[in-house]
Amino acid sequence: MAAAAGLLLAGCNAGSEGVRKEGTAQTQSAAKPTRLPSASATAGQPQEKVDAVKLIKGDPKIGAQVKKDLKPCVKNQYPLDVIYGKLTDGSRDDIVVNILTCGDSVGVGSYVYRAKGDGSYENVFMIEQAPVYAEIDRRDLRVTKQVYGPGDAVCCASGEDVMTYHWSGSEFRETGRTHTDYSKAGNNDKGDFPSVGTEG
Repeated sequence: MAAAAGLLLAGCNAGSEGVRKEGTAQTQSAAKPTRLPSASATAGQPQEKVDAVKLIKGDPKIGAQVKKDLKPCVKNQYPLDVIYGKLTDGSRDDIVVNILTCGDSVGVGSYVYRAKGDGSYENVFMIEQAPVYAEIDRRDLRVTKQVYGPGDAVCCASGEDVMTYHWSGSEFRETGRTHTDYSKAGNNDKGDFPSVGTEG
């Protein structure tokens, strides 16, 4: 299962839940979820590809520093994961964009764009508290935040929070939250199984 998850997160995929994901092949990091998403990629004709770099740089809600820091890692390959799928009641698929770091693929910002009637997209959700990563889980937005304690390496967070949001008319509302505390016994960067707890 771990191998399948790694393949899914590395590039474009196709499946049955109406979600399509694309991105540059990058080294998996602890800040990026390693489990297989419940909704994976599209079977059938996908919508036209959107220029995610242009979307981010033209978004007035995103700060100048984030736009300035968004640069290609190699040639014209930007550190962006782009996910297409249904989250809102828009006329076309919504777009989730995750901005990552080049070196270790740590998520530094996650954004959701909803299609407008004139063909443009509007920013309807954003979170820039790194490390963070957003995904589409069926028709819900799932946001994962790694929790680091003093002395934790990038590969080995102390835990993680997973927030679930659902579109409610004109905005996303949080509908659930879980927290996982990772076991420190034999902790390494090989994906040891965590001890899991929930809250809220």
